[in-house]
Amino acid sequence: MKHNYSILFVLLLSTFTSFSQKGSIEGSIIDASSKTPLIGASINLSGDKGDNSDMFGNFSIPAVNPGQYEMVISHIGYKTEIIPVDVKPNLLSSVSINLKKDELNLAEIRVNSKRTSGLNSISAIDIRLRPVNTSQDVLRIVPGLFIAQHAGGGKAEQIFLRGFDIDHGTDIAITVDGMPVNMVSHAHGQGYADLHFLIPETVEKVSFDKGPYFSGKGNLATAAYVDFSTKEFLDENLLKLEIGQFNTQRIATMLKLFNKTTEKNRQQFYIASEYSSTDGYFDSPQDFHRFNIMGKYNAWFGNQSQLSITASTFDSKWNASGQVPDRAVKDGTIGRFGAIDDTEGGNTSRTNVNIKFNKQWKSNWKTTDQLYYSHYKFNLYSNFTFFLEDQINGDMIRQREERDIFGYNTTAAKSYLLGNSKATTTFGGGIRYDNINDIELAKANRTIFFNSIQKGDVKELNSSLYINQDIELSDKVNLNAGLRYDHFIFRYKDELAGATDFANNKKRSAKS
Repeated sequence: MKHNYSILFVLLLSTFTSFSQKGSIEGSIIDASSKTPLIGASINLSGDKGDNSDMFGNFSIPAVNPGQYEMVISHIGYKTEIIPVDVKPNLLSSVSINLKKDELNLAEIRVNSKRTSGLNSISAIDIRLRPVNTSQDVLRIVPGLFIAQHAGGGKAEQIFLRGFDIDHGTDIAITVDGMPVNMVSHAHGQGYADLHFLIPETVEKVSFDKGPYFSGKGNLATAAYVDFSTKEFLDENLLKLEIGQFNTQRIATMLKLFNKTTEKNRQQFYIASEYSSTDGYFDSPQDFHRFNIMGKYNAWFGNQSQLSITASTFDSKWNASGQVPDRAVKDGTIGRFGAIDDTEGGNTSRTNVNIKFNKQWKSNWKTTDQLYYSHYKFNLYSNFTFFLEDQINGDMIRQREERDIFGYNTTAAKSYLLGNSKATTTFGGGIRYDNINDIELAKANRTIFFNSIQKGDVKELNSSLYINQDIELSDKVNLNAGLRYDHFIFRYKDELAGATDFANNKKRSAKS
């Protein structure tokens, strides 16, 4: 028995000695031109160890055997750097790397084995290499996701993913710079996600992942989530003019109005705008018009604090030919691009204000606080059965609403060593309040209102808390655990019945 204890003691002692002799590497990646942190750079160490730079450009590689190594730092659109690193027992090696922008060279890109190596993100290079007319076209680049447009170009696209018919956003959580795009309890359908307020040229990257496994995403993230990030800084001004068939025109601009760079700070304010119009390829002109304008102020203070303020407004109107019976095309009543009712369509608008502050503290905690507001209007005319119910006036319906959205999100995360593994703990929470007025389904056409079928006001509050724990057991195995609590409060006032808050105080809670 004593002999067995001696063997166990020797094994434990050798394991501890082996661990105690290991060193670690940490550092930061900086954009050489803007002097700001570079997010998502891939850091590879000979020996199949690596990491990726976080939102502050920082990275760390723990438990490295002592010795001489070559560290390869790469990022799409930047020149790859290779630097020597000397790792000594029980010591921390610190490095700081400035990456210079370069022409795209995929042969220089190194991908490490970490799950967060960037394979679940779309970069600005990906977007420029593909034809993109609207921000919703960027969704097509997400693997396994495809979209379809119907009822005119002003309506949110239909989304399909992983066997889900997501409708217009029911099972996918979409955000822009952390601000939710989805509209809960929407007049046209739960989760309606109209991305047309986002100018595609302003998109810097898109992060995504599939499945309901992410405690930080919450409501609607059943099939996937997609996070759009707009450009922090413009390298140059832009003026783009496009002309196409079917009386199609588009003009887009991005202009730097203020730019200041010092040794420790970088600030910039830019505006972007877009106007597009087209008649479409249908027999009846679509008469589509959309106007976007956005202003963004971004500031880095010493690479430890970032303030971002974004304001935008968007307006769109259009006509649509809608669906047609196949028999009407076959018997020659209409052509393939004809219409039974060509007065479908609508108009919509959205105004946003988004304020975000990121901070890295001396204790190595990283925090994010975000405050946002949206004012939204929606008006849609549809005719699914033509003259089935009303042979004189037709069966057209109108769906409409007007809402204000108020929201706040906060997160706090810290990375540290847990034994021989790198671990990250994240706490988060948020609140979102939707105040929806006159949400209505009515019998009406473009010129005549007949009667309301349903009409009322909705008040919906969603508050949430979550914790997420991530442990890198090895370079290829991660352990992740999360707990989330969502609390919903719904109130509805039926204006047709004269009732007040018949759903008042009916509360729903969910845990995952």
